Amino acid sequence: MSPRKLVCLSCAQANRVPSERLDANPKCGTCGAALMPAKPVSVDDATLQKAAKTDQVPLLVDFWAPWCGPCRMMAPEFDKAAALLKGRARLVKIDTQTHPAASARWNIRGIPAFILFRDGREVSRQAGARPAADLVRMADAAMAGR
Repeated sequence: MSPRKLVCLSCAQANRVPSERLDANPKCGTCGAALMPAKPVSVDDATLQKAAKTDQVPLLVDFWAPWCGPCRMMAPEFDKAAALLKGRARLVKIDTQTHPAASARWNIRGIPAFILFRDGREVSRQAGARPAADLVRMADAAMAGR
């Protein structure tokens, strides 16, 4: 299988990882951070833009804010989804209060909101708190090309 491009969520450097090694805890060649972490990673707007455009594995983004009750209730479910999708997709969080440009860029009208990117484009979007199983189904559908 061909290598997959992934942007490091810590240093924003592009990496190539053989497809068969995605579930073997690959590390960034520049900073050594995990490229396929089992937990969601908080990112800034610039890193999110680069990863959404470059990543060749599904990237599921949680748009949230610390003052949002449903967002805080959703956090454990998002963590569960990350563990269930380890090696198949990456999950990231972006704080819309700290990074309002991200909300504007992706037309976020309410939070929590979830966007799934694959191969440089948005392939799915859902709003509102939901169980981890819904997020896993969303990612699986994208990986199946649906």
